[in-house]
Amino acid sequence: MDPKQLKDIGTFYTDTLLNDIVPFWLEHGLDREFGGIMTGLDRDGTVIDSDKGCWQQGRFAWLMGHMYNNIEPRQEWLDAAESTVGFIRKYCFDTDGRLFFHLTRDGQPIRKRRYSFSESFACIAMAELAKATKNQGLADDAVKMFKAYTAYNEKGAEPPKFTDVRPSRGMGVPMIDMVTCHVLRDTIDMPGATEWIDQCIDGIETYFVKDDIECVMETVGPNGELIDTFDGRMLNPGHAIEGAWFIMREAKYRNNDERLVKLGTKMLDYMWKRGWDEEFGGMLYFRDVKGLPCHEYWQDMKFWWPQNETVIATLMAYQLTGDEKYLQWHKLAHDWAFDHFPDKECGEWFGYLHRDGSVSTQLKGNLFKGPFHIPRMLIESARIIGEL
Repeated sequence: MDPKQLKDIGTFYTDTLLNDIVPFWLEHGLDREFGGIMTGLDRDGTVIDSDKGCWQQGRFAWLMGHMYNNIEPRQEWLDAAESTVGFIRKYCFDTDGRLFFHLTRDGQPIRKRRYSFSESFACIAMAELAKATKNQGLADDAVKMFKAYTAYNEKGAEPPKFTDVRPSRGMGVPMIDMVTCHVLRDTIDMPGATEWIDQCIDGIETYFVKDDIECVMETVGPNGELIDTFDGRMLNPGHAIEGAWFIMREAKYRNNDERLVKLGTKMLDYMWKRGWDEEFGGMLYFRDVKGLPCHEYWQDMKFWWPQNETVIATLMAYQLTGDEKYLQWHKLAHDWAFDHFPDKECGEWFGYLHRDGSVSTQLKGNLFKGPFHIPRMLIESARIIGEL
């Protein structure tokens, strides 16, 4: 791929972000009555479920703030960020300081979860808005929330879901901690963020990256041991690849730190081999580390977000190493995703495809799919190409 082709792709990413993905959500999902974002949208943007997920409130507010801070200071984006953070602050918090997971449109709580990712997404939303508005109170609240969120993860304030019979640890917590610290460091210069990131990377490398079998595990025993069950053998290639580019991003921050470049690209190498569908193309959802059948029925589907993370990771690996292999992988991931997911008639992306790329459901959003992974892919990829 020559420089002009690469530049054209960067322009394509920016055009898609600004003229397709973001306008779709601002037109159809933004709640101008109660604040925040509704994500239960049909193919054409019709709201078919007005309930709100706290994950998506934080993610959308982060996106609007990030675009305001890094792309262009559009008042529309700042207004959307302020509206959504206002909804979070008014309705999403329970009396114990933690956030709910699922609310009605007007903010009545429906469900709360044991894990605390709602808090991490609200945290990055407040940090971006604090930077945009130079509001020190919001910055202080973001730091307080991060401390409360990480303390909760360490202790666990809710009754555990599992007994002590089979203790385990998952890769999700250090991954989310790391990327949350990236935002807090970049926006409000939170003290100790880099040290926390070091701790996260060390944990991922120590417990989850398995050089002997060339993979990145999703769940392991307390000391990193393989748990030989359905859940313990399960690999989530897209999730591991997302973690890989978080580490590569930190390598860039540290002037292309050689150890982190090697770790991140190794994780990408392992999970490309495990997850890329050689028959149909695209990144598969689940794999079994031993090649045994997976127990989840969606194990061979193509969800939108693993493709997004693969597009970013392959491009970043090429930027850091210059290895043409990664540029070829990027082209494969880009071409497959943009050949199958975008809705050329109504805009935005379908989220859930069958293995062969046919559409499983025409939904554009729900409590899990909203304006986050796709726009983040477009922003990060355009940024990388601009740097190249």
